[in-house]
Amino acid sequence: MSYRVAVASLDGIEVNQHFGRANEFLIYDIQDETYAFLETRRTAPSCYNHTHTETRFDRVITLLSDCDAIFVSQIGEGAAAYLIQKGVRVFESPYEIEDVLQIAIDQKLLETGKGGGKV
Repeated sequence: MSYRVAVASLDGIEVNQHFGRANEFLIYDIQDETYAFLETRRTAPSCYNHTHTETRFDRVITLLSDCDAIFVSQIGEGAAAYLIQKGVRVFESPYEIEDVLQIAIDQKLLETGKGGGKV
């Protein structure tokens, strides 16, 4: 199977961005047992001064609409519920990107149809 995922990272090494504060997402393709970096997509953070709106969430959802899942270090309950309601799978996974992608492959995480959770 082939999947495309978005990763919230400041340094390209770790999943270390809160969903609402992320101003860029790294895009990876997962193909069978391997993965490859594709591109960086920039956006305005969906939270500003500890407040957010659905409009800001929708901008990020549109930006990542071709992705099967989003990996972030943290996400608030309200934001997670909104994304899952919109069909976006989001996972809290504050670890190294390589480890997270390998877990996704090994555990067939993207094949489960789960709405999200913690890795």
